[in-house]
Amino acid sequence: MEIIENVEVIDVGTDGIAIAKHNGMVVFLKYAVTGDIVDVKILKKKKNYVEGKIEKIHKAGETRTLPFCSHYGICGGCKWQHITYEGQLFYKQKQINDAFNRVARLSPKVVLPIIPSPATIEYRNKMEYAFTNSSWLNDFNENKYTDKKPGLGFHIAGMFKQIINIQKCYLQNDFANKLRNTIRDIAVKEKMSFYNIKEHTGFLRNIIIRNTTINEWMLIVVFGYENIKLRESLLEKIKAEFPELNSLMYVINTKKNDTISDLPVYLYSGYSYITEKMHNLKLKTGPVSFYQTNSLQAENLYSVIKEFASLSGKETVYDLYTGTGSIANFISPNAYKIIGIDNIESAIADASENSKNNNINNTIFYSGDLAKIFTSDFININGIPDVIITDPPRSGMHPKVVEEILKIMPQKIVYVSCNPATQARDIAMLAKNYEIIKMQAVDMFPHTSHIENVVLLIRN
Repeated sequence: MEIIENVEVIDVGTDGIAIAKHNGMVVFLKYAVTGDIVDVKILKKKKNYVEGKIEKIHKAGETRTLPFCSHYGICGGCKWQHITYEGQLFYKQKQINDAFNRVARLSPKVVLPIIPSPATIEYRNKMEYAFTNSSWLNDFNENKYTDKKPGLGFHIAGMFKQIINIQKCYLQNDFANKLRNTIRDIAVKEKMSFYNIKEHTGFLRNIIIRNTTINEWMLIVVFGYENIKLRESLLEKIKAEFPELNSLMYVINTKKNDTISDLPVYLYSGYSYITEKMHNLKLKTGPVSFYQTNSLQAENLYSVIKEFASLSGKETVYDLYTGTGSIANFISPNAYKIIGIDNIESAIADASENSKNNNINNTIFYSGDLAKIFTSDFININGIPDVIITDPPRSGMHPKVVEEILKIMPQKIVYVSCNPATQARDIAMLAKNYEIIKMQAVDMFPHTSHIENVVLLIRN
């Protein structure tokens, strides 16, 4: 492999990929920061650019720091551990500015400072781990990548079919580590078969661990096929070992993909939900319901949304992609009526129950595909919104949803997104009739390139 020496990193771009130049050629690198001077091993060569990896660091950039996790660089998560937290916030804001100013040619009037996360470790409330019958070693050995032993962990960065066995993850507290490692040990001792992602065989497929700030825990075990004796044996051992679990559930997934939102989730013991507390709200979260993954930062995010919406108590508000209705319920004291829509039926059931449990009477929730149900007929029934709050998935809003918004022309739109690129794309379509008043990023995902961004648009 060709190595180029003393290459200076000049920028960090979209998705955290660093950029350098060598003899007029652009060099793309992972795990680098601006100011690094490095030797680069070329992995892929194209006409106008090369992709490489750092072979040696001669000089570290100012924002470089030592990673704290032993799985760093191999595990697909927390790819920005080598960047100081202040550096991460800088690059995230730059990513947003690039998406709006350089790509979409949009200029918000005011860009407020990014809100840092209150915690940079143990901040996630949902983690999913995959079983594998042949886990990777915790280092890149040129001749031998796998130790051929069963494991339970994360997908390798850029290699979905390879999984590294995780001993300690810093994204949830140590109860999650104990739970995951104990399940793996029980399964190995009982000689249960671990999943083979290439052949789609094996009994144990995934586990999902969810928790809340009031220390409630949910475990969902996903099996590759049904075997009542083995399933009950494992679940009973988990139940006995971890009485702290508020909810123990399971899924039988015989499909080739890992999605469980379209499958029945069965309750084995405890409750079919866990409860989160935010401000003066208690919010139920089911096994497939969406809730912001950083619970401590969620209240800050919702406070920004509430401030941007600036409700007087007289407005009809539509909350698009509402999930479990957490935003709708959070802002409900300040609105006349809130209409929430989401495509996951169980999440809408949770949203309605959350309103009921919190004595909130001005919310109505609908389940369905927004592109199909968010129509003129729907709006005629529920009323024209004064304010629309939209928090779509990473892919952004469906074009039909954008078209309908432009038809009804609410006075305000508060657009929340975890993907500034698709957010800017959608807002560019709205910008002919709306002015971008202000924008504020909220860091929900420390040690990653991901960022949540809130934008206020006012009708011209």
